Amino acid sequence: MSSPFPGMNPYLEHPELFPGLHHLLISEIARFLSPQLRPKYRVAVEVRTYDMDENSLQVGIPDVTIRSRQTANDSTTTNVAVAEPTTEPVRVRVPIPWTIKEGYLEVREVGTEALITTIEILSPSNKRAGKGRQKYLKKREQVLETRTNLVEIDLLRKGEPMPIVDNNIQSHYRILVYRGETRPFADLYAFNLQNVIPSFPLPLRSGDSEPIINLQELLNQVYEIYDYDLVVDYSQEAVPALSEENKVWVDGVLKEKGLR
Repeated sequence: MSSPFPGMNPYLEHPELFPGLHHLLISEIARFLSPQLRPKYRVAVEVRTYDMDENSLQVGIPDVTIRSRQTANDSTTTNVAVAEPTTEPVRVRVPIPWTIKEGYLEVREVGTEALITTIEILSPSNKRAGKGRQKYLKKREQVLETRTNLVEIDLLRKGEPMPIVDNNIQSHYRILVYRGETRPFADLYAFNLQNVIPSFPLPLRSGDSEPIINLQELLNQVYEIYDYDLVVDYSQEAVPALSEENKVWVDGVLKEKGLR
């Protein structure tokens, strides 16, 4: 079954679904680009790794999970507790480090291995304060300081968008196409929940033919191939939560498709 929405499916932004979608969409973009880039270029899937603790991961995960963790580690009663000495153990909770792996794509020139273009799909950790955002922003700055091209895809409503100079542009989702040869200027595709995801060209070396990435089509293929219709419960509200206006629109779409 195909996705019921004309553009981004807000139910795929659920914190339990988006990490898998992120990896699958990265792979689908690579599969699409590879035959079009040969023989001058090749596309490679790379992985960025960093550690986070449980407290950092609580931001953006479902409320029911947050509540269960807060119950186990409730510090609202007092800042300092002095326990009476006892020979019996007290069960405590220790911080567990989590290893986060984020995939991204690199387009390199065959032979020289020169990095031509980086393709990023933002993850929830990139859009909230913490190590994930810090590490990504550092990598982003390094790319923007060079002639390397950058494609930055943001399919998440929640969180802080990546910085741009004209920061008064408001939209649910964004695609930034930055060409090193035109820096500091870039093309921003800003779109909302109701819109079809815009197609965009993949920047390469000046004068080369640039493939057009139809991200909407690729996302729909991922949804159908990996049976997301069997995972998403459209009788429930989307997570992260929608505005009241968008709830009404989503409800109308789902009723029209017979999913409510």
